[in-house]
Amino acid sequence: MNAPIIPTGQDLIEEIKRLKQERNAVILGHYYQTPDIQDLSDFVGDSLELSRKAADTDADVIAFCGVRFMAETAKILSPEKTVILPDMKAGCSLEDSCPPEKFKAFREKHPDHIALTYINCSAEVKALSDIIVTSSSAETIIEQIPPEQKIIFGPDRHLGGYMSRKFGREMLLWPGVCIVHEAFSESELLKLKAQNPDAPIAAHPECPPHIIDHADMVGSTSAILKYAKESPAQTMIIATEPHIIHQMEKAVPEKIFIGAPGADGNCACNICPYMALNTLEKLYVSLRDLSPQIVMDEDVRLAAKVALDRMLDMSAGNSGGTDLGPKDLAHSG
Repeated sequence: MNAPIIPTGQDLIEEIKRLKQERNAVILGHYYQTPDIQDLSDFVGDSLELSRKAADTDADVIAFCGVRFMAETAKILSPEKTVILPDMKAGCSLEDSCPPEKFKAFREKHPDHIALTYINCSAEVKALSDIIVTSSSAETIIEQIPPEQKIIFGPDRHLGGYMSRKFGREMLLWPGVCIVHEAFSESELLKLKAQNPDAPIAAHPECPPHIIDHADMVGSTSAILKYAKESPAQTMIIATEPHIIHQMEKAVPEKIFIGAPGADGNCACNICPYMALNTLEKLYVSLRDLSPQIVMDEDVRLAAKVALDRMLDMSAGNSGGTDLGPKDLAHSG
């Protein structure tokens, strides 16, 4: 039996729109997706922001054009919805760096520490954590944790290190990194800055210190986008995955945005290879077949949701003050 033919060109786009309506689906596109996927998405944004928006819709299906941990987060918040990911191989180097069994063992060696865990991790690791953080909420949450409380921060050692330096707090850092942000070259960045001396540098906190140290602004993808819109600078250097520039150019087309360079100044090493696995063709097939789907153990989902809900409460200023410690935040591991 021959495989179904996949449409091309405008027919492909029209078929995706038809299937979206037929399936009562919402399409989510992360800032790091290619422009064609971003332009076809109902919502474009950061991972948690997208999952929360999808939860507020009456859609039956969430098609998450991002990576696996993002689609899992959508399932955690919308268990009644079918969540599909165009390519299940779309993972994350941070998630890969932190296997649940190793994280569990690490936690057990440090029972007096609470675990602040970056959202870029598996549902199983979220379930073993006390509080999930995002790059935009980490500062707010750390400010609410008593200085004497010991902290494990994982899986991104660069984000954790940035927070440790900013707040002057020692933390046990899990040794994971984002392969995209790790790829930026300090020497090539300085060359680019010399060519554009008036261009401020905006960097994601997943970048290593030798990039952060040259940044005029450090923040999440949403914060960087806001900065790009509001800064009076007409040229800017952007040190995060370069597909965010598509949204910047749409918002302020009169400005010039330059992606921070990789090792040789010309490589495409700052493009996320996992995000690149999603294509319009795969999105079409996933909507057609409702596959691959995110399937999750309910106990894991509920435990992960506890850690996510703590983040949402603390981000809104509802932490309950300075009572946070291991006894208050007994993890489910």
